[in-house]
Amino acid sequence: MRRYLFKTPSLAAKMWPAYLWSIQDDSSVYLTFDDGPIPEVTPWVLQELQKFDAKATFFCIGNNVRKHPEILQQVIKQGHQLGNHTDSHLNGKDTRFETYLQDILKAQAELDRFGTNRSKLFRPPYGRIKKRQGRALIAQGYKIVMWDLLSGDFDPSQSPEYCWKQVKRHLSPGSIVVMHDSVKARERLEYVLPRTLEFIQKKGWSCKAID
Repeated sequence: MRRYLFKTPSLAAKMWPAYLWSIQDDSSVYLTFDDGPIPEVTPWVLQELQKFDAKATFFCIGNNVRKHPEILQQVIKQGHQLGNHTDSHLNGKDTRFETYLQDILKAQAELDRFGTNRSKLFRPPYGRIKKRQGRALIAQGYKIVMWDLLSGDFDPSQSPEYCWKQVKRHLSPGSIVVMHDSVKARERLEYVLPRTLEFIQKKGWSCKAID
């Protein structure tokens, strides 16, 4: 049973104002991709983005960066932004404070090897993070990026068509959209991403990376 909302309620931003949920923008959309980089999916995502001259933000798992540095180089070469998604995809709500922070620092060390410390973006896996963890990260200079719209591509119980229907219904300028460059999401992502990029183009919007 689905236990999440495709469209994030505006109340969330009011309850957790220190986190970034959307961006005030009249003409741009902010596509983000979680869980990569991996050879099975990330290069395809880059090809699709390049077709539309679209920029995006990739929230990377440190362990995947360690295993596939050449793919991360492709992401950087094409001008996309990088963010930290922990080293091992930890759920902050289920993880001790020190363990969680050390996992994030471990992932950051991998990203920093590529000279990416110009912007310290962080997205908690599953969107699950304790207040104390969030405060500590912000104090260390991180910007915690949540989202305005979930594509639902990570959910095998959803059809690709239904995921696209929800994205098309809720997408608007300023939206931060979550997609996944993961094997689990691949079937739905390959349906949703090209249609989303075409839709954005027809609307006259642009795709930007998060600063």
